[in-house]
Amino acid sequence: MRKMIKLIATDVDGTLVKDSARDMYEELLDAVEQLYDRGIHFAVASGRQYTSIRRMFERVADKISYIAENGAHLVVGGRDLSVTLMKREYVEQIMEDLRSLYPQDCHVVASTPKGCYLESRDEYFIRLIRDSYRNDVLLTDDILKEQTDIIKLAVYRRDTLREIGESFLIPKWKDRVKCCMAGEEWVDFMGFGVDKGKALGLLQSTLGVTPEETMAFGDNNNDKGLMLAAGESYAVENAVAEVKAAAKYSCPSYEHKGVYQVLKREFGL
Repeated sequence: MRKMIKLIATDVDGTLVKDSARDMYEELLDAVEQLYDRGIHFAVASGRQYTSIRRMFERVADKISYIAENGAHLVVGGRDLSVTLMKREYVEQIMEDLRSLYPQDCHVVASTPKGCYLESRDEYFIRLIRDSYRNDVLLTDDILKEQTDIIKLAVYRRDTLREIGESFLIPKWKDRVKCCMAGEEWVDFMGFGVDKGKALGLLQSTLGVTPEETMAFGDNNNDKGLMLAAGESYAVENAVAEVKAAAKYSCPSYEHKGVYQVLKREFGL
């Protein structure tokens, strides 16, 4: 192993598994347990909701930390260490833009610390969020009428949303909120300054771990901060160019269980 690693943080969709996969493969869960027994902390850093990640890692759920909602929700030891809310005025204005995309088969998820709201009635989309991502889902006629704090808005379009995201949504909002592609089919919006790397930095401070003692894995634009916050950073083979440029190393794609291959090799699992 190159350095004495004490903390490992990894993205999920596109890094560990295919986007929207329901379950985590057993070898990775075995690795987490072995690392835990050695005193090496494991954190999952995902755009997913906390409850979604927890269900995916159920077998080791109490042994890991959660950088959820791209860093807007940090859970350590079963407690909220950090929750970053979006400004209400921006939520309302972004929703206006996102609703304008509904005729193009786009759908919105509004995340709260306790669950998420959907105002879509598309059965495929509802099943995707409820059954594949395993989010706690509440259906509503109007997200903005719900009396709740929003920590993330996400818009989805099946197959691809990249052109709309990179030409319209991200340029319009990038100076007011944190917004990024979170996979080919998603654009995410969070409070300004929210970032997986920033949340990882807070976790490092809490655990007394340095960046040089941290290893991280990622694939998409929302993982760039992870790469910059870890001394030992890996972009999977299928990563976007921006993440590959920010990472120190590369590893095989999720299809070849690249993250597990690195952990097995570097830690002698």
